[in-house]
Formats: sequence, C-alpha cells, structure tokens
Amino acid sequence: MSQAKHYPEHLDLEPVMHVEGTVRLPGSKSISNRTLLLAALSEGTTTIHDLLASDDTLVMLGALQKLGIQWEQIDERTHVVHGAGGVLPNHEADLFMGNAGTAIRPLTAALAVIGGDYTLHGVQRMHERPIGDLVDALNAVGAQIEYTGNAGYPPLRIRRGHLVANRMSVRGNVSSQFLTALLMAAPLMAKDHPVTIAVEGELISKPYIEITLNLMRRFGVTVEQDGWSSFTVQPGQKYRSPGSIHVEGDASSASYFLAAGAIAGGPVRVEGVGRDSIQGDVRFADALEQMGVSIVKGDTWIEARSNGVLRAIDADFNHIPDAAMTIAVAALYADGPSTLRNIASWRVKETDRLAAMATELRKVGAIVEEGEDYLRVTPPEALQPATIDTYDDHRMAMCFSLASLDGKARRGNAMRINDPKCVAKTFPDYFETFAGIAKNDLF
Repeated sequence: MSQAKHYPEHLDLEPVMHVEGTVRLPGSKSISNRTLLLAALSEGTTTIHDLLASDDTLVMLGALQKLGIQWEQIDERTHVVHGAGGVLPNHEADLFMGNAGTAIRPLTAALAVIGGDYTLHGVQRMHERPIGDLVDALNAVGAQIEYTGNAGYPPLRIRRGHLVANRMSVRGNVSSQFLTALLMAAPLMAKDHPVTIAVEGELISKPYIEITLNLMRRFGVTVEQDGWSSFTVQPGQKYRSPGSIHVEGDASSASYFLAAGAIAGGPVRVEGVGRDSIQGDVRFADALEQMGVSIVKGDTWIEARSNGVLRAIDADFNHIPDAAMTIAVAALYADGPSTLRNIASWRVKETDRLAAMATELRKVGAIVEEGEDYLRVTPPEALQPATIDTYDDHRMAMCFSLASLDGKARRGNAMRINDPKCVAKTFPDYFETFAGIAKNDLF
C-alpha cells in the first residue's frame, strides 16, 4: 500500500480562476473495508482490484494480518486475500484501529460472534466515537464485550460469549455502521436458524446499507428485507469468494472535483463512478444539478460544468452525509442562503463536523446558523483569506480547498490548510490531484 504523503505542516492555496480536467478516483473506503472483511470471512481466495490505498485500509489490513488472515499485495492496485471460511486462525489479538469506523464496527461484531480474546483500541478521537448501540445489541444475545475506558465507547475487550441470536435489535439513528456490522456478522450466527435484525427508530444513511447488502450478495449471502425496519438472514448461507472483485472509485471523493467544476467552470470529469454505482454518494451530483450545475453521467464517469453561478439549496442530506459537507462549501458561491437538513450524524464522525464546519465557514466570512441537525450558510460578497483548521479530519481539508476557487462568482481567496496530511485517511495524494485540475504546481 502507498504511504501518506509528506505534506508540510500547512499548505497555502492561491486563488484559482478556472478548473478542468479528468480525475481517476481512488477506491471507495466504504467498499474497500467491507470487501476486505468479507474476503477474510469467505471460503476461497479473493483478488481485489483497485483497493483504496489509505490509512483506513491499512488499519483493516493490519488487523486482518494480526488475526491470522493471509493476504498479499500484487501491485499498487491489486490485493489477494485468502479467506478463512468464517473462522480466524488467531484467537488472541491486540488490534489498533486508528480512527477507522468502517474497520472497528464490523470487526467488533465479527469477533464477538467468532469468539476469542481480543482488544480493540484507536486514536483518542476513536475513543470519543460511540459504539454502545452495537455493543448493546451483541451483548443482549450473549456476546461478551467489555468497555476498558468510558462506557459506550472504545477501547473494547471481546471474549468468547454464548450467542443465541434468533432476533436482534439496534438503533438506526446514530450510525448506519452499527447495522452494517450486524448484517455482515449475521451469516456467522445463522448456522441452523434464521437471524433477524430489527431497526429501532429511523435508519439514517440508507445508501450505506445498500452497499453492505450488495457486497454480501457478491459474496454469496442474500438478506431478506422488510422495508428498512428488519433484515433476515436464512440459515445455511456461507460467504464464498466471488474470485475477483473490483472496488468502485470513491463517490465521496468525487464530490470535491465535481464541486470544483461547478464553482470554477469545468468541465471536470471523475472516472471510477457512474450512473450504475452502488454508492449513495453519487446522488451528490443530483444536489449540484439542483444548484444549476450541468451534470452528465456515463457508466463509469460523471462530469460537471457550470457558468459559475450557483443557486441556493434547501435540502435533506440524511442520505449522503459525507458528501453533504462539500455542499456546505459550495454554498459559499450560491446566490443566497442554503440550508442543509437532517445531518445530525456529522456530530459523531471523525470530528464534530457540524461545529467544525460552522467555525471554519465563519472564518471565510459566511454567516452560519448551526442547529442540532442542520446548517444554514449565507455566503459573503467575497471570501476572506483564512487559515483553516482541519481537526484531523480528511474531509475538512478537502472541502476547504474549494474555497480557493474564484471562478465567475469572484468570491474565492487564498486559503491556508493546516495539517494537510490528514487527507491520508482516504485520499493520500488529494492535493496533487486538485492541483492537476487547477493547473497549479502546489509544491
């Protein structure tokens, strides 16, 4: 896997009048880490093409290695994982999970079901991200998971339990990753009886559950749905390798380049996702269309261009919370106040993104109203030069690179991005790629 770039402590971005070009996207983080775990749990060997090279996938690969799963990297874009058929060779392991929610949540469920003696911990922010709903759901059916720090949060100690899991329930309104974790572990529990997982309350981020269900099917397991309220896995199903699988380009990462085309003319084309993508974040392009941007989609690409004048938007972004952050910055170039609704999940991500976004948007001159689950952004006449703090959050860094775009709105300005290396979580060479469409040499 490629390592993080050696970025300086801060990166200065000068105003850019126009962007255009084609970007090949890195692999999807959500698909990459799900695929790695499913391949590890499967019978057979899986060749994974276009796996994301990032901090979060390195965390998952490292954890699988400690658990005794054998894998090899064939080249920069190809990995081979030797499945263990629903068991793990190592029954004891101390696993460092960084700040990778897509790794720690599914692994917690799988390890609790398979059993052993495992500890899972991460960086300080990971120890502030809730996991209690998932732990409660598992312990209620006989798992033995303990908190070694604050109740409801990692670090965790997982011992061998006695699971009797005919029916489980989990809250759906904090993180869809809790349901994803239970779904992925369900076939390991449904050996001689069906397992039903009921969702309590509203299920947020449904497109991420669709990714999970789609990938489970690719690995031979079908899940029966009762709408979005319950999910049942029938007995006798096992994960089996599909042989080879391609990881789609990351639709969340696509948002920055499509938004750049919207703000500063374009055309900008992203390759790796298209009209048939299994990722919900491709709907970001639909939000740009609502803002007056011209969007064209192919099977494996999306292109954005604009006259640089964006319409204000008022929309529910519960279904694309990660990509919605990019809309908050695009709103700086709109013709009036924009409101992003139903985004409470921002508060339990890599940082409290609602608070962080409000703080940094105000630095560049926007008037911002921050609610418990919404953000209203009123753009200034022109953006103010600012030093942007990134909160060790890759999406904060990538989003605010867009505030350096000037375009026809004549609003962009110089931006200093603190701690640019945080983009290594999902997109290690983001700033070089951004410079490519801006026709700039940043370094």
